[in-house]
Amino acid sequence: MTEQREEGAGVVREAEGREHGHPDQTVGVGPWKGMWPEGDHWDPELLTHGDRRNVLDKYRYWTHEAIVAELDTRRHEFHVAIENWQHDLNIGTVVRTANAFLAKEVHIIGRRRWNRRGAMVTDRYQHVRHHATVEDFVEWARGEDLPILGVDIFPDSVPLETYELPRRCVFVFGQEGPGLTPEVHAAADATLSIEQFGSTRSINAASAAAIAMHAWVRRWVFGQRVG
Repeated sequence: MTEQREEGAGVVREAEGREHGHPDQTVGVGPWKGMWPEGDHWDPELLTHGDRRNVLDKYRYWTHEAIVAELDTRRHEFHVAIENWQHDLNIGTVVRTANAFLAKEVHIIGRRRWNRRGAMVTDRYQHVRHHATVEDFVEWARGEDLPILGVDIFPDSVPLETYELPRRCVFVFGQEGPGLTPEVHAAADATLSIEQFGSTRSINAASAAAIAMHAWVRRWVFGQRVG
């Protein structure tokens, strides 16, 4: 089930303008000029008043439902999950990145409410599923026959850079600070680490998620095998 934050094209348009810190009139395009195009995917309100949403040009004036339906025809086969026990500010950014890389779904493990500000309203176009407990999430993943790939630094972690990522999988990220819980670590089919070369021990969950998703895209969209 997709969780939606806003309802109505006008509300979304204003919200996306605010998220980007711009006055509404400077974002997107104005009212449609000339005869209106034909097709069920066009939004009469947007055609009338303009489309100020943060969407690609090809989606200008489309209804929200039409955009989601088109994305659903080509979503990738990886999922992204993040644990939410402390209202981590990284979650919104992870959702935004999942939208950019067209993840199949985003999974929130733990508390249902999460900080959406970093998502920049992209959660409206991304399927978001909630799991109240790690056990619920693991049961779902096993039922879907999806390998669980934790991303964190553990003694048994293997390098993401040399790991052969499966086409169908779910990446799991922990909270900022504590990282993955022991329950997720124990349930994971593999735990992947990201090689670092500076003085810090770790990078934040949002950065790690972006790197992992891009690694999947390089492997399965661009055919760049490891090794």
